[in-house]
Amino acid sequence: MKFLAVIPLYNHGHTVKQVALGCLQCGWPVLVVDDGSTDGGTQALQGLGVDIITLPANQGKGAAILQAANWARARGFTHLLTLDADGQHNPQDLKVLAQAAGAFPQSIIIGARRFEGPNVPASSKFGRKFAGFWVHLQTGQAVSDMQSGLRCYPVEMLRVVKCWCRRYAFEVEIVVRGLWAGFGVKEVDVSVYYPPAQKRISHFNKLADNVRLSLLNTHLTMRAMLPIPHRQYVCRGQAQQAVKRGYWEVMLENLRQKNSVTRNAFSAAWGIFCGSIALPGIRQVMLFGGAGWWNLNKILSISFEKLCIGPIVPALCIEAGFFMRHGRFLTEFTLQTLGRQFLQRVWEWVLGSLVVAPLLAAVTFAIVWVAGYILHRSLK
Repeated sequence: MKFLAVIPLYNHGHTVKQVALGCLQCGWPVLVVDDGSTDGGTQALQGLGVDIITLPANQGKGAAILQAANWARARGFTHLLTLDADGQHNPQDLKVLAQAAGAFPQSIIIGARRFEGPNVPASSKFGRKFAGFWVHLQTGQAVSDMQSGLRCYPVEMLRVVKCWCRRYAFEVEIVVRGLWAGFGVKEVDVSVYYPPAQKRISHFNKLADNVRLSLLNTHLTMRAMLPIPHRQYVCRGQAQQAVKRGYWEVMLENLRQKNSVTRNAFSAAWGIFCGSIALPGIRQVMLFGGAGWWNLNKILSISFEKLCIGPIVPALCIEAGFFMRHGRFLTEFTLQTLGRQFLQRVWEWVLGSLVVAPLLAAVTFAIVWVAGYILHRSLK
């Protein structure tokens, strides 16, 4: 493994030299990507022994990182250690990221900031939780600090995972798409420094960047809900070259995993539960939201939910609800019981579904788990 410290730079000329020196003192080769700065920040780096890429105009942090990845790959580097040029991160923490990358070489390593010191903006705390909610919904994995710029990226992942965003939202999109593509995400605790508000320089545009993030999260969430497999990769060979995996290869690998039996059983049970519960409209939100949050097999969840369409499951719910209200089953199906007493039947449908839905889900879980276990054993 060969690491390169990368500092995306845009008008932080008064702090970038200190950041670069910190990286050099820790023994890391340093690449500074000047993303169209207008304050002459790279002049302070002359004679330090750092490499510099200068972009003709500001293209965004994501574009700077991708440029660095191309530069690094051509020179045999396997991983990028990125940190912001504003002095927020401690270069000594790069060692912690590199150690984690040694254990998980095909994962993005994120430095989860400890918000313990003074001057931490309330907007950063809120944005961290808000971004974490969406990535959990889209990938099924909890990530506590999606906004941290202190990261370690596998260079091959940046080559094969295609992102739309090139600015602030890139750091969100690359994590989501990286997880979809089969690369992992790990977090390590790191320190963070926030200067007083009057000395802080931020290039986050509250209007434009929030609009971009909203559009991105809308797109990623809609894509996450589709029961269509994502393109998957695996790094192979001494050079750790990323190779695309076929759909059947991915499916068989998933079936061989120890947790696949329980996951598929839970996926089917969740589909039956959402299809049985008497909450039209809301249950679709429950179905897709739960499938995303728990990273379920969406094809199974949606397929089993469709099994509940039709008269059988609603009729079971009505009968259960009628029994709960009157101590007997409904046996008269007349204009009086189904027409004039329609609202009562609706209430009994809702009431009965609270019992029928979990029971059918439990039975489905057991059946699918047994079938999955037999299949899992046959594939060993």
